Amino acid sequence: MKAAILEKITSLKENKEPLKITEVPEPAIGDTEILVKVSACGVCHTELDEIEGRTPPPVLPFILGHQVVGTVADAGKSASKFKIGDRVGVGWIHSACGHCAACLFGNENLCADFKATGRDAPGGYAQYLSIAENFAFAIPEVFSDVQAAPLLCAGAIGYRSLRLTNLIDGQRLGLTGFGASAHLVLKMVRYRYPHSEIFVFARSKNEQKFALELGAVWAGDTGEESPQKLHAIIDTTPVWKPVVEALKNLEPAGRLVINAIRKEEADKNNLLMLDYPRHLWMEKEIKSVANVARRDIEEFLQLAAQIPIMPDVEEYPLDEANRALVELKEGKIRGAKVLRIS
Repeated sequence: MKAAILEKITSLKENKEPLKITEVPEPAIGDTEILVKVSACGVCHTELDEIEGRTPPPVLPFILGHQVVGTVADAGKSASKFKIGDRVGVGWIHSACGHCAACLFGNENLCADFKATGRDAPGGYAQYLSIAENFAFAIPEVFSDVQAAPLLCAGAIGYRSLRLTNLIDGQRLGLTGFGASAHLVLKMVRYRYPHSEIFVFARSKNEQKFALELGAVWAGDTGEESPQKLHAIIDTTPVWKPVVEALKNLEPAGRLVINAIRKEEADKNNLLMLDYPRHLWMEKEIKSVANVARRDIEEFLQLAAQIPIMPDVEEYPLDEANRALVELKEGKIRGAKVLRIS
């Protein structure tokens, strides 16, 4: 089968073609697994973290990609959840142990044995993918394959981030960074919390304009102070300065939720700018988001279909996966980037 594979850890600033388009064997499936013929796969900032070594695959070469939509092409002898031809999605969560306290309480994202699609198990930058049937999800009919792909990570992790803010309708929410996840969060907030105002912090003037088009009441640079203090902020950036800037924009007892698998090291010295009275005092909180649980994907897909949330999408053929990744690295973003596989 055709796949885009990562052969070595590299810097995208120095290497504009980190993935190699090649032929690899089709994956085998176990008794409780399904074989998915991939039609679309979203491009996520986590792929940049994998390529550049912040959260690398355990072996190389490797197939990345964890926002996967396709159809069931085959099933193991004990797999019965889906029929051949059913449309399914696969997200970042590939597997978990199933018996630890975190798993039993529905928080498989915190399982010590958590495995990620496209990092610990081969992902969706390929024509086929195998997955345990209980970690695949039915895709609502309202979405096309390309529209559904970013919902499986950008949407689901945004849903979890929003849930962790403890936002109440009428409270003000900030979004720092305005890429694939944040633009879906904005659409969710406008539906679930119609009286809450949304303030967006983004370096790009185009992203600021896009946020205002989608219903933000204010959009400015990540270094600006918001015109009003905010009850909660979700940070989706890969760097540290916006974390410090966000804290100064919080109300007392406000909560900053950091939605990132990893942060880059280049500007980590900004943490030395923390001023306790201004940034942390008055019971402000910082909470990280770790991975995503099956519940997040299932609940978000239902919510997204109900609203409905239609992601703004830029589409690329698999052969142009490197271009999509470089553009993401360079901040050339409007909505979500998705690879068309077949």
